[in-house]
Amino acid sequence: MPHYQTWEEFTRAAEKLYLADPMKVRVVLKYRHCDGNLCIKVTDDIACLLYRTDQAQDVKKIEKFHSQLMRLMVAKESRSAAMETD
Repeated sequence: MPHYQTWEEFTRAAEKLYLADPMKVRVVLKYRHCDGNLCIKVTDDIACLLYRTDQAQDVKKIEKFHSQLMRLMVAKESRSAAMETD
């Protein structure tokens, strides 16, 4: 299970995983108060991508990326065109 250290690498890998097979991808957000960690996991049961942070400024990045993925999951338009415009 790859654990990404940089946000840019994680988002590129997660977008690639989602665009490969949108019907199998799941996204999970988990916050552990005792550790102060926020974790986002993107998986399709074959590959599992993780990004973990304890920095407050990363929360906005994760929130924006998560909402972008959710919009793509419910959109009827072309998924690849929508990812490139955002």
